[in-house]
Amino acid sequence: MPNSISPTLAIIVPVTNEEENIPLFYHALRRDLTRESLAALPGPLNQLSYDIWYIDDGSSDGTLAQIKALSAQDSHIHFVSFSRNFGKEAAIYAGLSYAQHYDFAVIMDVDLQDPPALMPKMLQKLVTEHLDSVATRRSNRKGEKVIVSFCSDLFYHFISKISSTKLVKGARDYRIMSRQMVQALLAMPENQRFSKGLFTWIGFNTEYISYENIEREKGRSKWGFWKLFKYAISGIISFSTAPLTFVTVLGSVTTLLALIGGIFVIVRKLLDPAIAIGGWTTITVIIMFFGGLQMASLGIVGRYIAAIFLESKRRPIYIEKEHK
Repeated sequence: MPNSISPTLAIIVPVTNEEENIPLFYHALRRDLTRESLAALPGPLNQLSYDIWYIDDGSSDGTLAQIKALSAQDSHIHFVSFSRNFGKEAAIYAGLSYAQHYDFAVIMDVDLQDPPALMPKMLQKLVTEHLDSVATRRSNRKGEKVIVSFCSDLFYHFISKISSTKLVKGARDYRIMSRQMVQALLAMPENQRFSKGLFTWIGFNTEYISYENIEREKGRSKWGFWKLFKYAISGIISFSTAPLTFVTVLGSVTTLLALIGGIFVIVRKLLDPAIAIGGWTTITVIIMFFGGLQMASLGIVGRYIAAIFLESKRRPIYIEKEHK
């Protein structure tokens, strides 16, 4: 746990069914955060001490057992285990809750796509440049599926255009933050969380470090296309009302066009009674068009209402089963 003698760092590691990667991550972290590498840091940072907080998000394999085995060997390893899977956003929030009394906190994935070797550089940049956060971004998506890369880039561009929250293309959750920034994030206990947006929305001085994409060490990513799509929708709903504005404008335009079309048909018929008005095919197409438009509009509005409904329940973001 943190002490008052030297600066302290909490390393927050959300995990779900990562049995193979737990020991690999731990040994990589110990290799890259040696006493020698920390001693090279400026000022009091050369006396930095750190704890690892594994947040087990309802794993069904031997992940928790691996964490407990490491914790029995190293007193600097702690864990929080959820009663079920609540999602990575809940795991990040839980980790920040336990890290709020440390001087610094860093979030990183266990699959070693977030290189621990970057951490001393991030710490040095944070302190020497008087920043509140140093984050990371991937300079490329080498090894990732083309469709996933394309949709991810499209999402970052789209949400930056329709909201006041500007997301950095290729940004990772891997970032180190000051205690003040951590406490600011915890001051927003919303249930429908989108951390990438929250990191940007709260402000604070943040700089990014770029690095080439690194493939997972073991196992497969838990983020399939459908899960990423739902996450993107959650981000848009959380940080933009543009879809509601779009529905309003679209509804107004189509109503106006329908009114103009109706007037045109009536006037044309009055001027030339011999002209036949379109039959059932035209009417059916028009009804289907406006019916689909209404359903799509209701779907968008309903998504916002669903978010309000879930927030109004005031349910906890996660339920803790055990911790150490």
